[in-house]
This record gives sequence, structure tokens and C-alpha cells, in this order.
Amino acid sequence: MKIGAENKKQMRVMIALLVVLLFVGIYNFVDFGTSSAASPASSSPSQPKKPGGAQLADSTLDPRLHWPTLIASQSIKYEPGRNIFKMEEPKIEAVAGDVRGSRPPIDVPMAPTPTPTPPAPPIPLKFYGFASKPNEQKKIFLDHDGEVYVVRQGDIVERKYKVVQINNTNVLIEDVLNNSKETIQLTAR
Repeated sequence: MKIGAENKKQMRVMIALLVVLLFVGIYNFVDFGTSSAASPASSSPSQPKKPGGAQLADSTLDPRLHWPTLIASQSIKYEPGRNIFKMEEPKIEAVAGDVRGSRPPIDVPMAPTPTPTPPAPPIPLKFYGFASKPNEQKKIFLDHDGEVYVVRQGDIVERKYKVVQINNTNVLIEDVLNNSKETIQLTAR
């Protein structure tokens, strides 16, 4: 029985990939003396650094507690408008004299007064009747151009009119497109 002898080309590719995988594994797990990470400093933190020595890493994070800065920050009181995330805020100097300088004032024409928006058209729905059963929401029948709709509170008629509230004497309907409300009386006609 021959294993892999049927397709020698596939076998050679597989061996080449295994060799590449082996080299990648060795490269990743074996330290060849070069590293991208900074090596630890030779001097202890209590010893001062030499001015001519090379600095390996510049760390601005200092875990030590700075008492003068802490005491200074505790003595500052919060005032509205002050940025509490900054220790000192640069002061803005007041400008003395005329801000415009020697330029003459510019005449700005008054903007035309806007014309008032026309009132929304009246809601064309008319009360046709109502139905109520125990333990159910009230239903009313609304007529629009000969078509009768059976609606409850919260329903929308013709994608335009929303039934906001149904009372015993009237119905509040909102025109969703024009954002206007109208009350329709529940009376027999």
C-alpha cells in the first residue's frame, strides 16, 4: 500500500509547507538576541540617572504622589464655567476700547418678515357611530367620502389621521402630516 505516492506534486508541496511552518515556529519561540521590547534599566529607581547616559524609555506616568500639587488642587473652589479637568485655566483678557476699530458701522438691511403659515386644512372625517363591548376598548365609526372606518384609540386612518383620544362626547384626532389636532363631537346627526 502506497501512501502519498499517487500524487507526488501534492506531497512535495505539503513537505515544503511543513518546513516553512517549522521555521516560523522556531523563529517565534526562540530568542535570537534581538527583541523589540525595551530591556529593563540597569540602575535602580532610587539612583539618579546620569546626564550623559542614554534613556531607554521616556515614561511620563509617575506613580508617586505629588503632595504640593494635591494640596494646591484641594484649595481651588469650583466656580460655574470653570473646567474642572484642568488645573489652571488661561485667563482671557478684556479688550479695552472699541472692538471694531476705525471701520465704519455696516448697515445691515432688515430681513423681511416671514409670512405666517396658512392654517392646516380641516380634518374631513365625520362621526358615524360607535360600538362598545364590556372588557374591550371603545370603537368608533368614522366616515370619509362614503367610506366607513372602524377605529380604536391610537389607530391611524388613511395614513394621515391618528385617533388620539376617544371620550364619551368627543374624539380628538391629529393630522400627522400637518401636525394639527381637531375635536369631533360624538353626536347623532
